[in-house]
Amino acid sequence: MALNAAFIFLAPGADPAAHRSVVVTPAVTLTVVGVPDYKEAEAVAKSLVDEGNVAIELCGGFGIEGTAAVKKAVQGKAVIGVVRFDNHPGLEFKSGDDIF
Repeated sequence: MALNAAFIFLAPGADPAAHRSVVVTPAVTLTVVGVPDYKEAEAVAKSLVDEGNVAIELCGGFGIEGTAAVKKAVQGKAVIGVVRFDNHPGLEFKSGDDIF
């Protein structure tokens, strides 16, 4: 049985309904979703859990506070992982914590 996992990335102007893709392999079904901010990331994470995803990885734009917010939003129903950048090149070399 394939692992259902997701990746949420931050991008100004992203629309989670439009900026979404699913990659299916024999071992993993990965849903990738773009969000414009932490608030939307929380809502998307909840919906991804409802869709059966048990692991959610967050892009390097998520700082400590953003990661904590998503983790709290899923209420232990999925594990949360994070790609780390001290200063994210796609967010003007800032952490999401400084922006959102």
